[in-house]
Amino acid sequence: MSTELFSKLLSQNYIELLEDNEYYDITIEVGEDPNVKIFRAHMNILCYRSPYLRRILASNKKNNDNVLTHIKLPNISPKNFEIILRYIYGGIISLNGQETSEILNTLVAADELHLQELVNYLQKYLVENNSEWLEQHFELIHRTSFQSNNLSELQQFCTNLMAEFPERIFKSFDFTSLPEKSLISLIKKDDLQMKEFEVWEHVLKWGFAQNPNLVSDPDAWSDDDFETMKNTLQNCLPLIRFFCLSSKELTQKVRPYQKLLSKQLYEDLIDSYMDPDRVSTDNILFPRNIKTIDSKLVNSNIVSFISRRIDKIDVNYNRKFTYIREYLPYKFKLLLRGSRDGFTPKKFHELCDDISNTVTFFKVKGENEIIGGYNPLKWMSSDGSWHKTDESFIFSFKNKDINNAIISDIEETNCGFYNGFQYGPSFGNDINIFNSNDQFADYNNISYSKQHYKKKIRDSRGDFNIEDYEVFQIVKR
Repeated sequence: MSTELFSKLLSQNYIELLEDNEYYDITIEVGEDPNVKIFRAHMNILCYRSPYLRRILASNKKNNDNVLTHIKLPNISPKNFEIILRYIYGGIISLNGQETSEILNTLVAADELHLQELVNYLQKYLVENNSEWLEQHFELIHRTSFQSNNLSELQQFCTNLMAEFPERIFKSFDFTSLPEKSLISLIKKDDLQMKEFEVWEHVLKWGFAQNPNLVSDPDAWSDDDFETMKNTLQNCLPLIRFFCLSSKELTQKVRPYQKLLSKQLYEDLIDSYMDPDRVSTDNILFPRNIKTIDSKLVNSNIVSFISRRIDKIDVNYNRKFTYIREYLPYKFKLLLRGSRDGFTPKKFHELCDDISNTVTFFKVKGENEIIGGYNPLKWMSSDGSWHKTDESFIFSFKNKDINNAIISDIEETNCGFYNGFQYGPSFGNDINIFNSNDQFADYNNISYSKQHYKKKIRDSRGDFNIEDYEVFQIVKR
C-alpha cells in the first residue's frame, strides 16, 4: 500500500526551484526580436515533463568546458512559455484575465512541446468557456485545429458547428480551403443540416478547387479528367447519400458526373426508381437527420413517413426506399409540448382547440416507443362527444425506426376521436388520455386498447405513462 503525501507542498517546492537563480543548468531563449526573453531551468525536469524538449536536449548536453546548455524556441512567445513553464514545474495553470487569443496561443505552444495533458485541458476550457469567441473566429480555429492530430476536441467543435450551421459558416470562410480530413469528418455526420444535393454540390466544388485546371463543364472532360476528379474525391464519394436524391436531382446534379461513380452504383440508382425491388438496401446510408421539425420526440424520417400517409401515398410499397427518400410537403408547427406547457386537459384545449389537421406524438415512459395519431378535424372542449372521420389514423414507432412502424386506419368512422373538456388528444377508444376529476390537473388516465382502429399498434393493452407529448398542426409548404 502506498500513500500520497505532501503533493501540494512538493509542487510548491518545484515552483520555488524554478524561481531560484542558483541551481539552474540550462537557459532557454524564447520568442523573436524584439520580444525575446531568456528563462533559466533544469534539464532533468524538462526532459521528464516534455518529450519534445527531451529530444532537443539529448543533442544539446552540457559540454566539457562547463558552458551551460542553451536552446532556442522562437515559435513560442515569452508570455505563453512562462505559463507553460509553471505548469511543467508545479502542475499549475492559471488562465484568469487571459485573453482568449492568448489561451489559444498557449494551447498551440503546449501542443508543440507535446504536453498532451495540458493540450487536453486547454481545448476543453476553450470549448466550454469561450465557444462564442471560437465561432466568431471560426476560420482561425479551424485552420489551427487541423494543423495537429492532437487537437481533436477543437476539430470536433469545428465539425459540429459546420454541421449545425453550414450556410452561416460557409459564408464566413472559403469552404474549398478545407483539408480532406475536415471535409470527410463533415460529410460523415448524420446530423449535417444540408440537403443531399447540396452536399454533393459542395463536394464537387471542393474537388474543382483541388484541380483548378479542370474546365467547369463535365461534357468537355476527357476520360483522364474524370479519373483525376475521381481520385481526388475517392474518400468522399462513398459518403454521399445518392439514394436520398430525387429523380430530378439525380438527373440534373449527378448524371453529368456519372463517370465518377462505379457503373454498378449508377445502375442501382436508376433501378431504385425504375424497379426498386431489384436493389438491395444493405449498404445504403440512411437520410441525414435534418431538423425539419421542432421536436424532442421524432425526427425527419418519421415526419416524412407520416406525411406520406396523410397524402395517401402507399408507405407499404417497397418500404425500404420509403425511408430513404424523404417526403416533406408540410411544415409541422408545434402547438403544445407537455414538458414545456404542462400535462393538463385545460392547457391542451387552450393551445390546440379549433385547429384542424393535427398530429400528436406520445413518448411512452420507460420505452423507446412513440405512439400517436392524426386528426384532420378540430379539437374542441365540448362536453363529451364522438366525432366522425374516415381520414384519421393512429401509429406507433420503436427506436424512431420506420421499418417497424405500424399505421392503423380508422375502422369505426363514427368514433374517430373524442372531444371533452377533461380529455386530451384521444383517438377512438384506442388511445385515451384524460383526467377523470379535474381539467386543471395533470392527466391521471392514459391507456391503450384496440377498439375503433383496424390494427393493434401496441403489444400490451391497458394503462401506461408518458414522458412527454407533442401536438403539431400541419401546414402545406
